[in-house]
This record gives sequence, C-alpha cells and structure tokens, in this order.
Amino acid sequence: MNNQDLLNRSLAAVWHPCTQMKHHETMPLIPMQRGDGVWLTDFEGKRYLDGVSSWWVNLFGHNHPRIKAAIKQQLDTLEHVMLAGFTHAPVVDLSEKLAQLTGLGHAFYASDGASATEIALKMSFHYWRNMGQPSKNKFLSLQNSYHGETLGALGVTDVAIFKDTYAPLLTQSAQMPSPDFRLAEVGESADAFALRCAQRLEDYVAEHHAELAAFIIEPLVQCAAGMGMYAAVYLQRAREICDRYQVHLIADEIAVGFGRTGRMFAFEQANIQPDFICLSKGITGGYLPLSTVLTTDRVYAAFYDDVTAKGFLHSHSYTGNPLACSAALATLAIFDSDDVIGQNQAKTALMNHKMQVLADLPIQHLRNQGMIWAFDVKTEQRGFASAFYQQALQQGLLLRPIANTVYFMPPYVINAAELDFMVETTRRCLELVL
Repeated sequence: MNNQDLLNRSLAAVWHPCTQMKHHETMPLIPMQRGDGVWLTDFEGKRYLDGVSSWWVNLFGHNHPRIKAAIKQQLDTLEHVMLAGFTHAPVVDLSEKLAQLTGLGHAFYASDGASATEIALKMSFHYWRNMGQPSKNKFLSLQNSYHGETLGALGVTDVAIFKDTYAPLLTQSAQMPSPDFRLAEVGESADAFALRCAQRLEDYVAEHHAELAAFIIEPLVQCAAGMGMYAAVYLQRAREICDRYQVHLIADEIAVGFGRTGRMFAFEQANIQPDFICLSKGITGGYLPLSTVLTTDRVYAAFYDDVTAKGFLHSHSYTGNPLACSAALATLAIFDSDDVIGQNQAKTALMNHKMQVLADLPIQHLRNQGMIWAFDVKTEQRGFASAFYQQALQQGLLLRPIANTVYFMPPYVINAAELDFMVETTRRCLELVL
C-alpha cells in the first residue's frame, strides 16, 4: 500500500472531521503509516514533527511502550463490560486516582470532550431541579469560548463557524467578556483586565442568579479562540462570585488538563476548586477515547434517592471502558514516576528562549502558558492559515494555525533538538508564506 492508494480510498469512504471535503481536491490528505515519539511517518517514509499532539491528545509521544503494554495486558483479561450493574478494577482504580488528584469524586465516564460537557451541564441542571430550584436552568460561558460540537456543548460555545448553522437547534446561553489579555487596553495589566472582566461577570450574575445553573469556563487558556490566555485572578474571582450567588463553576479542562498549563490542572494555579471538572484528550495519552466528569460530594448526594427519576440517567455503551481506563492509568503513572511537571518547566524555559528568534518577524502577542506557546501573525493575507499549514507540512512539521494564530502544543517528550527544528522551521515557513 502507498500514500496515493490510501488517500484515494479515504476520500471515497471517509467523511473527515472539521473539514470541507471539497478542499481536498487541491489540498491532499496525508496517509500516515506509523508514529514514534514526536514524529509521524507517511507511507513514503517522510517524517512530520507532531507540533500539535494530534489535536492536543498525545502527551508522551506516539508508540509509547508503557501505555501500549498496559493496553495489551488489559486485553488478556477484560476488554469491556457495561458499567450499569457491573464494575471492574481499571475504572475503580482510575476514579480513585482522579479523585486524589482533583479533590473531586464520583467520576462519570464518556468517550469524548463534548460528551463530558453535556454531562456536566445536565448534572448541574438536574442538581438544581432535585434541590427544588428548577428555575435555575440557564448557563454562562465566555465570549470566544469552545466546549464541543454536540448540541448542548454548542449552546455554551461562542465560535461562529461551529455554532451559527445550528443556532435554531440550540438552547442559548449568555456570554461574558473574555479576559483574554490580547483584548486589554494599552497599558492595562493582565490582572487589571481580568478583574475588570470579572466585575462584568459579577454584575450579570447578581441580576440573573435565580435562573443560572452554572458558569462553564476553560481555565487560563481559551484554546479554540486562538490560544487566548488570561490571568489566574479571574478564576479566583469567578469562584467567589459563583459561591456568593449559588451558581456552579464548571472547569472545562478537556484541552488544558494533565500538565498543559504548567500544573496538573489549570485550576490549581488559582488555588480554587470547581464544582465540576471535565477531562478528556490527554487523559489516555492519546491512545483511546475517554472522557470523564468529576464533581463534589454535595452534587452527588442530590441524586442519591429511592426515586429512580432523581438519579442521573445519562448513559453511554462504552462508559468506563477497561482498555481506555488502563491507558489512562498508565498515563498517570508516567506523571508519578518521571517528574513530568518538573521536566516540562525546564522545557518551557528553554522554548521561551528559543522563541525569541521569531521576534523580528511581523508577529504580536508572543505568549506562553506551560507547554502551550502562541503568537499572532500580522497579515491581511486571506488563507494564511491554510498556506502556512501546507508549507509547514512540506518542511516536515505538523502545525494547524487558528486564523492568524500559530501555536505549539507538542508532546511532552520533545527534546531540545526537536524544539529547535520546530521553531526554526516555523520561522522559515513564515518567511516563505508572508
């Protein structure tokens, strides 16, 4: 089999995600054969550095021996059993580990991030209903927020290209001003801008709290908004406001959890605890689909009743799949044994130094949060993102700009030489495209 054969078969049989399929008439798919570490290799032997961790999921590189071994071992005992009426060791072990890490318990599982968002929203709404406050049935999110593309998740998403087509199907929510520091006034500090946005949040919540179930937020980094980053003080104020007015705080850490922002979870940097946390993407190291929502004992207790209808009757056939849970346990074990957060801090400092070679190019808002880096390209060129993406692929680098924002979110196993390649290739591609 070769690249062209697999490409043609894919176009004939597969509807690819987040894609206008007609564009592949001029921008060919790239069939991949294997992965090792930060590298992907196609059927002709060309290698590509995976600078976006394959849509932000791959934490420890492709073909990781410890995660593979855990999945293989689990295959020899139990591949799957329904979690309604049954349980198994991997899901119990994982739930206990996640509770220890987050301070929240009673993990509820699904397979993807959007489903986790749906679960958290439904739980919050149902909690207030069980507590005799059914009027608390509306939600808040940030401007430019992204929480997934199922209907409930789109209702709290504020990215027009995903949302507008389906607007008649959605339960509408209110969007609060984003604390993304790029939106601050000249001379305004990140903290001052975050506090100004938080005041707008409090003004709205004070007026509407009787009908608000929850405020859902991407802690510290709004990824789909072009890696919009903001000060942790906003999370502190959001927690205070939600407490004061009895509104749940949902932390959507689907993209930023598991070390991406410099701590295991982004909310830790604000020294707060959310009422719900949504996790997915990196939870299995990028090996198998899995997501989970963890919540407080207080929320869990509101569903614990003799009446079946008061229970949380959401379901998913593959809930808590043993293979996926085993991959997640292996992923968390790597954090425990390899000082991943400490090593990432050293790589962050090194990368921040290397990024200075881009400073003389037409870019702005060069920024970093943990193992995420981004900058905005100053260009009026239509189609910049596509042109840069294709040029980078030609140079052996996988990056997917969001509009004019170029970002890096590589696997944690990337080394100094590979960081050099990523930055130098980015510079060369910018010079060729602009």
